[in-house]
Amino acid sequence: MTETRVERKERTRRAILDAALHLCEDSSLVALSLRQVAKEVGIVPTAFYRHFESIEALGLALVDESFVSLRAMLRDVRRGEGAADGFAGIVDSSVSILVEHVHQQRQHFRFIARERAAGPPSVREAIRHEIELCERELATDLARLPGTEQWSGEDLRVLSNLIVTAMVATAESILTASGRPDVERQLAENARTQLRMVLIGAMQWRSRP
Repeated sequence: MTETRVERKERTRRAILDAALHLCEDSSLVALSLRQVAKEVGIVPTAFYRHFESIEALGLALVDESFVSLRAMLRDVRRGEGAADGFAGIVDSSVSILVEHVHQQRQHFRFIARERAAGPPSVREAIRHEIELCERELATDLARLPGTEQWSGEDLRVLSNLIVTAMVATAESILTASGRPDVERQLAENARTQLRMVLIGAMQWRSRP
């Protein structure tokens, strides 16, 4: 079957995104050149501009793509099984989902972890904004939990920030522990303890009138 022009263009765009993820494995977008990406894909540098206007634009596309993975993880966490077992069940299920997603989407999580600290300013800001959106979504879900009916919107956002920050930090630690199962298991157990502490403490909280 003959490949259409649109299919060929999409395939090249996909190859550019994959090449950038691969080339950034041990560095950052700030050290990546257009020529490096073009060479990795096997296209001339001018062909790059048919898909992205700059390396930063490529980075922003990778942020969008990476957060599809992160949002899927957080969505699965929020829908997670284990609610029947109380907070301990929710936490155990959440951490298991986190570890599974990090393994399945390692390159995307590595990209987020690296670029939110060392990426170009526009990319760092895009990652900060996406994490903030994740926190807002979680805050909406937390408002449905028993015991939070009288919480203020600000307190719900504080709790969602604690949870999302803890999960992102745990994902980064799991990436660092790659190839060391014992270390990874300890990190997962630490994450369970941390989330249990956060949730148990949160359920005793009462917002100020």
